[in-house]
Amino acid sequence: MLPKSLQARWVLAVGLVAGLFFRLAIVLGGDEGIVWPDEVYQSFEPAHRLVFGHGLVAWEFVEGARNWALPGFVAFWMKLSALFGGDSPVVYVHVVKLVFALLSLGAAWGVYRLAVVLGARELPAAVAAGLWGCSALALYFGHRAMSENASALPVVWGLALVLEEDGPRRRLLLGASLLGVATLLRLQAGVFCAGALLILAGRALAASRRAPGGGAPAGPGAWPSPWRRVAWVAGVLLLWAVAYGALDAATWSQAPGARYGGWFHSAVVYLRFNLIEGRAAGWGTSPWFYYLKHLFLSMPGVALVLGVGVLASLRRAPGVALLVLAFLGLHMGVAHKELRFILPVLPVACALVGVALSMLPPREGEKETPARFTAWVTGLVLLAVGWSAARHRFLTMGDIGSYLERGTATAWDDFGNVNRLLLAASRQKDLCGLRIDVAHLAWTGGATYLHTNAMLYSAGMPPQQGYFNYVITFPGSGGEVMAQDHGIELVRIPGLTTCRPYPGYTWRLP
Repeated sequence: MLPKSLQARWVLAVGLVAGLFFRLAIVLGGDEGIVWPDEVYQSFEPAHRLVFGHGLVAWEFVEGARNWALPGFVAFWMKLSALFGGDSPVVYVHVVKLVFALLSLGAAWGVYRLAVVLGARELPAAVAAGLWGCSALALYFGHRAMSENASALPVVWGLALVLEEDGPRRRLLLGASLLGVATLLRLQAGVFCAGALLILAGRALAASRRAPGGGAPAGPGAWPSPWRRVAWVAGVLLLWAVAYGALDAATWSQAPGARYGGWFHSAVVYLRFNLIEGRAAGWGTSPWFYYLKHLFLSMPGVALVLGVGVLASLRRAPGVALLVLAFLGLHMGVAHKELRFILPVLPVACALVGVALSMLPPREGEKETPARFTAWVTGLVLLAVGWSAARHRFLTMGDIGSYLERGTATAWDDFGNVNRLLLAASRQKDLCGLRIDVAHLAWTGGATYLHTNAMLYSAGMPPQQGYFNYVITFPGSGGEVMAQDHGIELVRIPGLTTCRPYPGYTWRLP
């Protein structure tokens, strides 16, 4: 769906092109950092093991706390890259990052579609799309291979297609399927599935009160009854729930503690770990206002626009506005918080900004004062997103709410120097084992960046035993320096060209 208005088309095009430019600059700009180990060990590393046969294994893929949808998606692009000659981490890592960046940009187009479906005019809807396309958090997280990022596009497009009134049935079924895919990628997206069903049921109930017969068909391909829309969406979501369980059964039937053939094993383990046992709190807890605080710190103008837009849209799009608030509220009630957890709901909130802007008086046919007021408000929104885009490279750890003990440090390229030295090590023909002294293995790119089937060791393993012949360490080690990057070195241990096998070596991430 493209805008009919030339002005709206230009605004939408500029927002998407600018968003693409920023994302390409980030992917190709040499940033190899990671914001959290999940960025590698819930996606890249299991995918590398699936495609190339080796990789470090996080606890989730030992106990079965995650399904294989996200790693399988990443593995597809890794394999495709390798088939076309990109059998190198320099290539396949950036191919995957580019795919995720394009998914993030596709979510911006979905913002436009959802805003129009909810009653926004074309120009405000295009402004809302730019709000997601160019805001700082969308740019910071957009290229990262994480489930939150992957699920944002199917969430916003799924809601847009499911909530389109009197649309053809194929779009309704596609929208319900997209919501199912979003839940397959990230379990918390099930909130949007439930919310969409409640909104459709509310519409059907209202239609039944207006016309006891349920309403007449609206046109070719439309549904004869609003309740039938509810039934078909529920049926499609049920099929995707079965697919979720079947995927778990195919991959986790032999996992520790698996019951009923592994059906829904990952969902059970994940929910028990986080909600019943509360073990996620071991990675830190935050107060209830964490998300509000760091949304404002990371992009103050955009955060203010989102807050006002969601609240103002309660009058025209109450169901979706309440869904946004419910998703945010549920996450605020969980002790362990990370800003990325609310990423899937932010494009939906951006669409509501388009709805809120459309509640202002339009320019055509209005008196000069309200028309001017509308223009000023729209200009301020564009100014906020422009400032956010211009400042995205200045984000700090304190802004995004990670590693607050070094809150003034840049949020970009964190541990990127380690990963670049892993890439350098992957080019060493005699590499047979590597020890990393400068970081825990979980905060490195692991086998994804090393690629060579060489064993990886943590700090403390003595070199005299001959299990490795390269080390990523601090200056002054006495080894032959092969590469340097921002205060650390890749060194070769003199005299070692082969490595002894380590008895009982495990690829499990310590």
